[in-house]
Amino acid sequence: QVHLVESGGGLVQAGGSLRLFCRASGRTFSGYDVGWFRQTPGKEHEFVGAISRSGGTYYADSVKGRFTISRDNDKNTVYLQMNSLELEDTAVYYCAAVPTIGAGYYTSLEKYDYCGQGTQVTVSS
Repeated sequence: QVHLVESGGGLVQAGGSLRLFCRASGRTFSGYDVGWFRQTPGKEHEFVGAISRSGGTYYADSVKGRFTISRDNDKNTVYLQMNSLELEDTAVYYCAAVPTIGAGYYTSLEKYDYCGQGTQVTVSS
C-alpha cells in the first residue's frame, strides 16, 4: 500500500510559479512511476506529466516547456515545478503512482494504483 499526499497548491498570479509536492508513505517509492493529473469541475482528469522510476519524464503538450517533474527517492517525494502559469492551469492537481511499467508512461489515471487527495491551484489575472 502506498499513501500519497499532495501539497504546495495555492493562489498565484498569471505568469508566476508554484512547486507542488507529492509525498509517499508505505512501500518503497523508488519502484513506482508517478503521474500528475489535474481536474476542473465537470471535466475528466487531465494528464499533466509523468516520471519513471529512473527519472525519465513525459509531458502533456499543454504544459511542455513550462512544467518540470522531478523526484527524490530518498525523501519519497515527487515534485511538480510549474512556471509561467496561465489561467487555464487552474485546477485540482493530483499525483498518482503505479509500480514501474519499465517503458513508456501511463497517461490515464485509471492505470495508476494509488492517487492522492489533490491540492488546489488557482491562477488569477
